[in-house]
Amino acid sequence: MTEQRGEDRQDAMERAWGELVAAARRTVADGLVVGTSGNVSVRVGGTILVTPSGVPYDRLRPQDAVGVDADGRQLFGDLAPTSELPMHLAVYRTTDAGAVVHTHAVHATAVSTLVPELPPIHYMAAALGGPARVARYAPYDSDELAENMLRALRERTGCLLQNHGTVTYGDTLDQAYDRTAQLEWMSRLWLTASAIPGHAPTLLSAGQLREAEDRLRGYGQG
Repeated sequence: MTEQRGEDRQDAMERAWGELVAAARRTVADGLVVGTSGNVSVRVGGTILVTPSGVPYDRLRPQDAVGVDADGRQLFGDLAPTSELPMHLAVYRTTDAGAVVHTHAVHATAVSTLVPELPPIHYMAAALGGPARVARYAPYDSDELAENMLRALRERTGCLLQNHGTVTYGDTLDQAYDRTAQLEWMSRLWLTASAIPGHAPTLLSAGQLREAEDRLRGYGQG
């Protein structure tokens, strides 16, 4: 029985790593990162699988899997984990997140340099818990950045990092990735609408966002 549980855990790790690599490659294909910027992680039990530091995603192999515990201690893997590990661990320690996605998406990063939060330009802001806040700038790979991020994520599942990028989390990798894509799309939408001279975009009220959030709970196939 113990041997069987070990095999099941190994299978789960291999599946999760495959999904993580696919998501990391998708961030490049979708234009959310350039080169080796950005990073992805997923939680499997007490282990957090993370993309390694400075390795192009198209070169990642099954044997390149990197796993750490909640304190950042490396459990397996020969490669060093992402330099943004403090941010990922901060999310896992304070939420029940199953996955975290960090990108350097162009439009979202541009918005992070202009306003303290992304204005509620579209009802999909409700999918993040409300308008995405901007976490104050701090050097990457720092505890200060992780702390600033957590403040911006309070009652939210996504935020912008000033002059840096985005962070989103979800129950699953698909959900976290979808929130990243929506955040970038809303950022692009607001920048586009704001660029028309003599006009200001119509924004949604807090009540309209609450109504959208209620509707979104019943969206999809259950």
